[in-house]
Amino acid sequence: MPKHMPLSEPFISGNEWKYVKECLDSGWVSSAGEFVNSFAVSFAQYVHAKHAIPTTNGTSALHVSLVALGLMPDEEVIVPTLTFIATSNVVKYCNASPIFMDVDKETLCINTEKTIDFIEKECVWSNNHLVNKSTHRKVRGIIPVHLYGHPADMDPLMEIAKKYDLFVLEDATEALGAKYKSKMLGNESQISAFSFNGNKIITTGGGGMVATNDDRLAEKVRHLTTQARCDSMEYIHDEIGYNYRMTNIQAALGLAQLEKIEDYIKIKRHIASYYQEHFSSEMNLKVCKEKEWAFSTYWLSWLLIGDNFGKGKQEILKNLNDQNIQARPLFKPLHTLKPYGNCQTYMLELAEELYNSCINIPSHVTLTDEDLDCVIKVIKSLQAGK
Repeated sequence: MPKHMPLSEPFISGNEWKYVKECLDSGWVSSAGEFVNSFAVSFAQYVHAKHAIPTTNGTSALHVSLVALGLMPDEEVIVPTLTFIATSNVVKYCNASPIFMDVDKETLCINTEKTIDFIEKECVWSNNHLVNKSTHRKVRGIIPVHLYGHPADMDPLMEIAKKYDLFVLEDATEALGAKYKSKMLGNESQISAFSFNGNKIITTGGGGMVATNDDRLAEKVRHLTTQARCDSMEYIHDEIGYNYRMTNIQAALGLAQLEKIEDYIKIKRHIASYYQEHFSSEMNLKVCKEKEWAFSTYWLSWLLIGDNFGKGKQEILKNLNDQNIQARPLFKPLHTLKPYGNCQTYMLELAEELYNSCINIPSHVTLTDEDLDCVIKVIKSLQAGK
């Protein structure tokens, strides 16, 4: 039995203990303290955004962004179907509806051509709004997801959004440190959301971040995440807000982790490159690769199993996990889940096919080349044993 080969887990390697001890020693452990401010400033500088507002998690970062953008009940937002459920749940939190879009077979991110096709052919411009011909609802925006660390193709999305006055909220919860055409993700659109869950490239245990260059949106998000309190002494609240504040302890962890992020990205990219060197289409295996315009962090590497490999996805997953090699399926397409069975979809030709043939394989930053050799050997042996 080989040693445990993790998919992606927290890795503590820097000033985490020191910074958390400072929180405990000072007594500043809750949602105020110097580390909350320091982490926000350092994060904004890292992603080249004007503002960064810490939140409780990536889901709250997405939700409060939609509220700040003014998404209203019965409006619609275009969302890729191949993503974690939080991306569509936050739309429903606003009593709005997702329109599920297909994905790109090379990046697994939202299919820009189909998105544009839907907007141009299935919608109409009426009374200064984009209106869905089928539902007669306003289409308000697009949430591209930078899946598994690879950026979505943003330029075409931003162009069509500008043409029809749509907002673009980047779900960058899995892609901190990634770049689109040499620019850091986090400032391509009006607003973006990040996650620091325990398995992300850096972690605060939980936690998230909203990034934006828009002063008005930043102020709105800050206000909403602090229960919309508008007086420092009196408990006066001028609208429905949320307790979405990150704690000082979490921010201390985040600041220490952010200091090491370039090291982590370098390792993640090496892991993906190693897999790319050792798997090939001749083996009926295809590994994730970045597009020429992208810089991927490869938060999680994924492997596509060809029809002629000899074993199916479920059997491969079971074999790997039985041998202590952590592997998992892709996110199940959201349109196939019970809460979203009645939502509109558009040209979903690839998402389910990719879900049925792809897996995520170990991508943890502590993995050595010898560990990767073990993963590769086991996968190849499954084909040999067909």
